[in-house]
Amino acid sequence: MLLEVCVDSIESAINAVNGGAGRLELCSALSEGGLTPSPGVFKVLKKSLPRPVPIFVMIRPRAGNDFHYTKLELDSMVEDIELFRELGADGFVFGALDDNGRIDAIANTTLMNAVDDLPVTFHRCFDMLPPKDLQINALLIAELGFSRILTSGCAAKAENGISQIKQLMNLTSDLIVMPGSGVNAKNLEMILKETGAKEFHASARVEKELKVKQSIDLGNSDKDAVEKIFVCSEESVKELVEIAKRLESSAEPTIQED
Repeated sequence: MLLEVCVDSIESAINAVNGGAGRLELCSALSEGGLTPSPGVFKVLKKSLPRPVPIFVMIRPRAGNDFHYTKLELDSMVEDIELFRELGADGFVFGALDDNGRIDAIANTTLMNAVDDLPVTFHRCFDMLPPKDLQINALLIAELGFSRILTSGCAAKAENGISQIKQLMNLTSDLIVMPGSGVNAKNLEMILKETGAKEFHASARVEKELKVKQSIDLGNSDKDAVEKIFVCSEESVKELVEIAKRLESSAEPTIQED
């Protein structure tokens, strides 16, 4: 089983890899659900991770859960894909919807053409789609060339979307279904057992107090956000990896000697 950890800082990425993450989803601004990261951060991580792991790059130029992009926004996304591909990205994470909130086949095809042959995850804008069209949309995503879907089963948290995730698991061998959103040590075993997922996604974040505290708010409405940030916890990642290893080990068939 593979744990993908979403990270938005160098510290979080290093903690995730030290904890045993099998892949990183690199973005910025996880407080906004994840936006396109800095090329500088990507380059530093490629050289400085404790061990090599694949880095998938989020391509999302702005906040907002409409995921409907203008021509200029799509142009900027293509530019970002080409840049990160040249820098050595192992894969990408993106998704586009039309002005009716449906999968935008034209926009997604434009982005996929820029990716070349690298794997791409259709991110949680999938969970903004009508639940009644779950399987049809998943098949369309596979047809567009995406390798996997990151989904909570159209629920706020993956543990509440178990039945929908299960519907997707055996839909097609061309598409990996990866549960994500609210995955933690308390619910991971249940999610993996119920869905049969072989990959899962988590942030494993904890609060961290800033060493230098300021009284001026630069945009956060939450007073605590001035003095605290969230970073990936190495210990939390280790705990998730151990749970997955234990489940995987218990599922292995026993070989009987003659």
